[in-house]
Amino acid sequence: MTALPDHSPGWPPRESDRLLTVAEYAALGEPDFGYTELVEGRLMMSPSPTPRHNIASFELAAQLKPQLPSNLTVVQDVDVDLGLVPADSPGFSRRPDLVIVERAAIDRVGDEGGMLRASEVVVVIEIVSPSSHRIDYKHKHGEYADASIPYYWILDLSDPLSLAASHLAGEFGYQDAPAVTEMFSTSEPFDIQVALNQLA
Repeated sequence: MTALPDHSPGWPPRESDRLLTVAEYAALGEPDFGYTELVEGRLMMSPSPTPRHNIASFELAAQLKPQLPSNLTVVQDVDVDLGLVPADSPGFSRRPDLVIVERAAIDRVGDEGGMLRASEVVVVIEIVSPSSHRIDYKHKHGEYADASIPYYWILDLSDPLSLAASHLAGEFGYQDAPAVTEMFSTSEPFDIQVALNQLA
């Protein structure tokens, strides 16, 4: 992910050169290219995902959905307010590839507007691309832990395709399990199996 270039035609508006709160960021709407995230009040952009990335995201969501408890759902490519700072401070909003959230959170956003909140996310999932390796494994690993998202899964599409699962371990942040290939199986935070060899 890189800083948003100044020459982007018509987006973002010039007033967004200053540090933004999450609410100000949400009010900007969508650019015509790629997607953006907010890091310490600064707009960051990433190019549109590759077809392989999108296929893996779709297939993973398709495998997860029928196995989830009835109170949870999986959502692709959605902004999440990490809630790391007060609402009037330069904020943090990430756009994970997938999140598993309480269905009540979807209803809240539908009724009230705004973004999903980190406090509503049970599992956050990122799909690693060559340009996002350090961001997903280091930066987001720390931010999601600081935001108290209980589980973080990283799907790495490099050969062999693998999934690394992390869970919060108190003040130590995430405890990382070794990456697995072929089949991912867990009982936390719910019983689930993912055939990783079917994702690409």
